[in-house]
Amino acid sequence: MGILLTIDVGNTNIALGMMNDDRVVSSFRLTTKTPRTSDEYGICLREMMNSAGVTKEDIDDVIISSVVPKIMYSLNSAIIKYVGKTPIIVGPGIRTGISIRTENPKEVGADRIVDCAAAFYTYHTSCIIVDFGTATTFDYVSKEGVFEYTVIAPGLGITANALSSNTAKLPEIEIMKPASILGRNTVSGMQAGVVYGYIGLVEYIIRNMKKELKDPDCLVIATGGLGKVISNETDEINIYDPDIAYKGMNFIYKKNKEKN
Repeated sequence: MGILLTIDVGNTNIALGMMNDDRVVSSFRLTTKTPRTSDEYGICLREMMNSAGVTKEDIDDVIISSVVPKIMYSLNSAIIKYVGKTPIIVGPGIRTGISIRTENPKEVGADRIVDCAAAFYTYHTSCIIVDFGTATTFDYVSKEGVFEYTVIAPGLGITANALSSNTAKLPEIEIMKPASILGRNTVSGMQAGVVYGYIGLVEYIIRNMKKELKDPDCLVIATGGLGKVISNETDEINIYDPDIAYKGMNFIYKKNKEKN
């Protein structure tokens, strides 16, 4: 079948995408914070593959982008044992096709490099990639493929959790846009504050990035699990692409296979 298994390890979720050429044919998510042995990861992988109708013989290779080092030993071991492949890790020494010119390139997470590579090689223009994860990152890639500027804000989940965990009487809430910004009870009032407030944060940051960059027409691409909640509510975001991490790993994999 010729499947590339792409694995994006974030602080909250592990997202797995099966790529056939440039198409995501199946995707799954696991929670990151649940401790697992290599066999537990392996059983999860095998069940997901079975669900997608994919055998280990169908998988050509595996590539991982991770910002959680402590789970990598177990995950690597699981892939070697249950998939029969030694995974490629996005990190130092790997070709990404973009130039990282921040003050300390080693600080830039693999997830953000992958997103930037996908955006640049998919749309071939300057982009702001807004990744709604545990933190929300705003990364700018120029039309020359240079990643130099970033903004990092607390994620939607962190923002909502801060209200309930740091107050005695405010409950945990589902992150969703209420019918009106005018809340008539505690829950809808919290939802209004979190969601409408976050829309304002996103719009203000994007507008001011474009202004300081002198790039008013750059493309704004949103991704991440909660990205759809916000991207549907603002004209500042042009595209919502939940699969951008898988696509980025696919691009990086192809670049490194060409090199070899």
